[in-house]
Amino acid sequence: MPSSLNSDNLNQRLTSRRWFLQECGIGLGAVALGQLLEQKAVAADALTPKQPHFPGRAKNVIQLFMGGGPSHLELFDHKPALAKFDGQLPPADLIKDYRAAFISPNSKLLGPKFKFSKHGECGAELSELLPNMAEVVDEIAIVKSMVTDAFNHAPAQIIMSTGSQQFGKPSLGAWTTYGLGCESRDLPAFVVLSSGNKGPSGGNANWGSGFLPTVYQGVSFRSTGEPVLYLSNPAGVDQQLQRDSLDVITQLNERKQQEVGDPEIATRINSFEMAYRMQSSAPELMDMSSEPQHILEMYGAEPGVPSFAMNCLLARRMIERGVRFVEMFHESWDQHGGLVKGLKQNCADTEQASAALVKDLKQRGLLDETLVIWGGEFGRTPMVQGSTDGRDHHPNAFSMWLAGGGVKGGVTLGASDDFGFNVIEDRVHVHDLHRTILHLLGFDGNQLTFPYQGLDQRLVGVEPTRIVKELLA
Repeated sequence: MPSSLNSDNLNQRLTSRRWFLQECGIGLGAVALGQLLEQKAVAADALTPKQPHFPGRAKNVIQLFMGGGPSHLELFDHKPALAKFDGQLPPADLIKDYRAAFISPNSKLLGPKFKFSKHGECGAELSELLPNMAEVVDEIAIVKSMVTDAFNHAPAQIIMSTGSQQFGKPSLGAWTTYGLGCESRDLPAFVVLSSGNKGPSGGNANWGSGFLPTVYQGVSFRSTGEPVLYLSNPAGVDQQLQRDSLDVITQLNERKQQEVGDPEIATRINSFEMAYRMQSSAPELMDMSSEPQHILEMYGAEPGVPSFAMNCLLARRMIERGVRFVEMFHESWDQHGGLVKGLKQNCADTEQASAALVKDLKQRGLLDETLVIWGGEFGRTPMVQGSTDGRDHHPNAFSMWLAGGGVKGGVTLGASDDFGFNVIEDRVHVHDLHRTILHLLGFDGNQLTFPYQGLDQRLVGVEPTRIVKELLA
């Protein structure tokens, strides 16, 4: 085959191919056309609300992703023994074959830096850094026995988001919208918000659609001003001109889709139409004038000022308007040093609003159908990093909490050893967490699949997983 073709030869080749498929393939042309039309219909209806495998308790998800790895030892997992052995070397058998990200495993132990006390009817132990969470502790389920496979930020965030350390897999939010569709025509099905010192280490892969059609990927919003840049019309373009222009572009895209059958063209059409509708819906979403002052104060949110608190309030407003999945990243929890100061600041920035979100959803009757997930990609080592005030990454044991959406409140599940190093009871792998989340949404995690590269791909992977029934109401 020649390395280059002029346009006449190329058109002849394409024409001959089309003629052969249509006229000489004993109906191949008609079959192909039918498949293209079917692809178009499927893409156009991709976000139509769907029924899960069985009635799910949760209809929506809000994920509070604490990027960087919060220290379970200072927040949820009280270890008096660690305080007792502060400054001593860890037992040799504890750190045998342990691989740390930055420190020598044979670093001295570092005792907890904050006090713990029991709260609520359930008597769960919480750090003094969590006074607002103490008020809703009977609504949440704390998991102290989380484990993961990665000990560096990007791969650990990617596995928490997609079930795999490899880039290119669909995120939990994408799988959720693929399975359930969306109840809003005027806002995206899956929205992403970010606060903290920087964006997530895993980048856009945390909310990507992978091999699923891109209509399922997350859409990044800002918490103040225009939620999506360049959403408003430029000067001189009124609503009618915008509508007329989109109609012409849509006709051209539909014609091209009929020729090539690429479902991504349907995604592009949907994106243009969504952006047009959002010119009206997004300003209404961002307008906080309807929120009572006591609600703003409960969250600690100030209109016009970007913050995690404002993101939490926006998440509740999105859920009310039919958004299926809201993910909030707060990338500030990587305390290799300055542990005390950093944790105080992180909790000051996020703890009040996290508790307020649970309270607000409950008082509005939304908590029963909205699953709230809080946690990072891993925990922190019981050994010190630096001289006196830092902890390294730790995948062997860490803590998360869940609330609403069919989760049993007031539960504390699992346990780590006396040093918070290894899980010793009710181990919950990231894949187990994902399967449990899908179960709460009404899906069998082994049956929610998508054909790709000859395999039925799924979020929970191929290793045996379990539904963590102890968390279910």
